[in-house]
Parts: sequence; structure tokens; C-alpha cells
Amino acid sequence: MRGRPQASEAASYYFAYIDRVTGDDVLPVLARQLDETLAWCAAVTDERSRFRYAPDKWSIRQVLNHISDTERVFAFRALWFARGFSIPLPSFDQTVAAAGAGADSVPWAAHVEDFRRVRLATLSLFQHLPSDAWARGGVASDHHVTVRALAYVIAGHLAHHMAVLSERYA
Repeated sequence: MRGRPQASEAASYYFAYIDRVTGDDVLPVLARQLDETLAWCAAVTDERSRFRYAPDKWSIRQVLNHISDTERVFAFRALWFARGFSIPLPSFDQTVAAAGAGADSVPWAAHVEDFRRVRLATLSLFQHLPSDAWARGGVASDHHVTVRALAYVIAGHLAHHMAVLSERYA
């Protein structure tokens, strides 16, 4: 049961990401984003990856680390609910995660490879879901969300950050 998520499938704030994704099949979007993001990252030097457009903003390394961490969290949520678990999942505080990551001490090439592996795992997860699993859902961050919505959130979250990177960091 793929297709676009309905308003009842996720908290309204997730639609800031979901609405960035066009079409009724998220799988080709996730695959295309992998190639596009890797191409964008290939143009960034190790030195440039430390750039911040303002002193209080994340470096490019930190942004890519955040993208990978967030994708892991949302993919885990999708797995959890797709497999039929009903125990609610906690929220994810990006500030805590970023502070604990030490992203600026990790080489740029390692961040890029990490993103590639995370996205490949995400693709594998969604490509092999039973069709009825897409409609399953549960509570995460105190809000109901479906597996289908989570797939769109993952794609939209990357689209959001790639737009920010292109506008403010390029």
C-alpha cells in the first residue's frame, strides 16, 4: 500500500518534509537522492566541509552527520512499526545528537561514506517491506505515524537539508 501519506498518517509538522516529495512512489525518490547527494558531496573538499555560514550554525560535516543520524532514527521507527511492534518510541533531540557526534573530528570522506551506507540500508528496508506494512503505524514522539509517512519524511528531510546546503553553504 504505497502512495502518498494522508494527513492522518503523521503529525502536521512532518508535512513540511512530506510535501517536499513529489509523486506517489517514494522509492525512486530515495534512490535518486542517493546519487544526487553523493554528487553534491563529491564537489565538497575536506577543508570546505568545515564551513559554517554563521558562527552559531552547523558545519557542512555536522549537517551531513545530522542527515544520516536522523535517517537512521526514522528508518528504525519504520522497521519497528512495519514489523508490528506497538510500544511507543521516544522523541529524537537533534541538538543532543549533534553535540554527542563529534562530527567535525570525522573526515569528510567518512561522513559521505556513512551517508551512502545509511541510505542503501534505508532503500533495502523499504524495497523489501510487505505491501501491508506500509499502512502500519504507531506512536513516536507522542504522535501517530505510519511507515509510509516515515519513508516520505526521510526523503523530505534530506530534500530540506540539501536545499539549505545549496542556498547557504555552496
